[in-house]
Amino acid sequence: MSTLLRCLALLALGCTLPLYAADLRIDVGPQARVWTTQQLLNLPDARSVMIQADVAFHRTMSYRAVPLRALLPGLTRGIRLKFVANDGFSVDLAADTILNQAGAQAWLAIEDPQQPWPTLPGNKGDAGPFYVVWTNPSAAQVSSEQWPYQLARIERVQDVTTRFPATAPAASVPADSLVSHGYVVFQHTCFACHTLNGEGDARMGPDLNLPHNPTEYLSTDMLRAFIRDPQSLRRWPEGRMTGFPTQASLSDADLDAVLAYLKYMAQHKVDK
Repeated sequence: MSTLLRCLALLALGCTLPLYAADLRIDVGPQARVWTTQQLLNLPDARSVMIQADVAFHRTMSYRAVPLRALLPGLTRGIRLKFVANDGFSVDLAADTILNQAGAQAWLAIEDPQQPWPTLPGNKGDAGPFYVVWTNPSAAQVSSEQWPYQLARIERVQDVTTRFPATAPAASVPADSLVSHGYVVFQHTCFACHTLNGEGDARMGPDLNLPHNPTEYLSTDMLRAFIRDPQSLRRWPEGRMTGFPTQASLSDADLDAVLAYLKYMAQHKVDK
């Protein structure tokens, strides 16, 4: 076969193959399971799901998806799950949120290689191959950080304080204090992309306490503005940080609490 014919044959073969082969690892029970894209698409529970105000694409989106609970047999309240993405994003999610009976429902959206999703806005790459989306998220107070895309694995973990003690305020800090509340908010927002005191699962952004805490080099007003809109401080088209521009994503009270927590942790560095 000539070189030209060989190239044409390979090109024709490539056009008949899926664009990629993707696997999702789920390790929440006695044994881990790895699902392929095709296995998930072929599940009896798979259906078309319409998502209003999609967090990643900022518009209405339609996905082929399966109920997340169907992939997590034996899930009970009190368990914590870690969702890890290919881009370094990592977020913990309480089983109670997934098991919520008030109307919110988590779905695993599956990108069909024959019908790929569009590119994410803002030059942020692709959302596939797997993406956790929600219908009626407000019924369970689901934050924007709890929509992990580029998902690679789901695993059962201990709570954040047990796993990463250097991120927690001292036991002497009152549970009802602004600092303690800020630690909770920090876990739901910043910790999905950043580490603190060298601890955490995420690898997207820099550590927020080592070598310097942002409260040490930014005024409170500038830091507040940066969290609301990162591009307002540094105009960078390739910037990956997504801001929290509205009360719906991060209230002023919660933002104040995060800043109080960061100021506290600036005085409690653990250099690892």
